[in-house]
Amino acid sequence: MTIGTRLYTWLKGELVGTDHFGNHYYRERGVSDIKRARRWVLYNGEAEASKVPPEWHAWLHRTVDDVPTGQAGKPHKAWQKEHIPNLTGTELAYRPPGHVLKGGQRDRATGDYEPWKPA
Repeated sequence: MTIGTRLYTWLKGELVGTDHFGNHYYRERGVSDIKRARRWVLYNGEAEASKVPPEWHAWLHRTVDDVPTGQAGKPHKAWQKEHIPNLTGTELAYRPPGHVLKGGQRDRATGDYEPWKPA
């Protein structure tokens, strides 16, 4: 977080809630039209947009006006999964067989490939 963001949050920000990741959500204080007040998030740790739960994303982007309450971001249904952050660029990122960082050796071709030949 930059010093400008920290200063703006301290001077003009009103904390409206937090999520289960520890992110803090703010609204601009002192605006006459509360629906047009600026909204922003201060991330807990690394700024990773995929750590914003859907309920808070909707609030930040003015899809809904009501501030999320309760266990926002936690799975509500049995079929829903817990959030997994974006793993691109980490050791846990998906690497298919033959990837350079996974040995670089691909399986041999099975013979089902037929090159195109112009007629």
